[in-house]
Amino acid sequence: MSGAFAHQLYALARRALVKTLRQPFQLFPVIFFPVILLAVNASGLAAATRLPGFPTRSYLTFAIATAFIQGAMFSLVNTGTNLAEDIESGFFERLALTPMRRSALIGGLLIGVGLMGALQSAAYVLVGEIGGAHLHAGIGGAALLIALGAIAAAVFGALGISAALKTGSGEAVQGLFPLFFVFLFLSSSNLPRNLLKAGWFHTVATWNPISYLLEGFRSLYIYGFDQTALLRCLAVLAGFATLFMGVMILALRGRMQRT
Repeated sequence: MSGAFAHQLYALARRALVKTLRQPFQLFPVIFFPVILLAVNASGLAAATRLPGFPTRSYLTFAIATAFIQGAMFSLVNTGTNLAEDIESGFFERLALTPMRRSALIGGLLIGVGLMGALQSAAYVLVGEIGGAHLHAGIGGAALLIALGAIAAAVFGALGISAALKTGSGEAVQGLFPLFFVFLFLSSSNLPRNLLKAGWFHTVATWNPISYLLEGFRSLYIYGFDQTALLRCLAVLAGFATLFMGVMILALRGRMQRT
């Protein structure tokens, strides 16, 4: 990696991170909204822990994985919205006309959202510790949760970047969030798949890749380092990354042709 390219990545990643940190209306949903929903669910669904076969006596320990996935989904919206604002203001076009590499344009954004994902994941780990969630995997598990949170945020951020490059509209990017929220609802977010009654919901949750993301994060709290759950989680992240990155590259080419 050349010094100039590294400097370009650093400058754009720093700008992306600082831009988010300076906007409270973006920080609130990324950190506080998942925590608020976690508190509501942990209180309202605590009785589910008495079901035979429920994997833990603490519903907070079970449900906290949802906060990490929700945070990654909010990263999609924030990253795409910020890029759409740059496109609407003309900043992206001016930047594209400089000698800066295309890979640096996108790489800087992804690194920035990944760093934000690590920060928000660290906040969720801290909230879990304060609330009494038991992290069976210990300190190593906490580090892995933060790393997985950063990767998940960057992966979903790639889709937000794709939408912004394709449409140039922050409203269009924000329209993606309800779609993924439905996928989250139709997953094993509230109950483990083995306790879902046989039927359409069980089938949908089993085929829903979000279930395996949740179960990978959740396994570190309940079981420790569950190799099967973690490998499935990484496989889903790799599949999403391949798909979203491919879409993003196509969208970038289209945007550059119009610039």
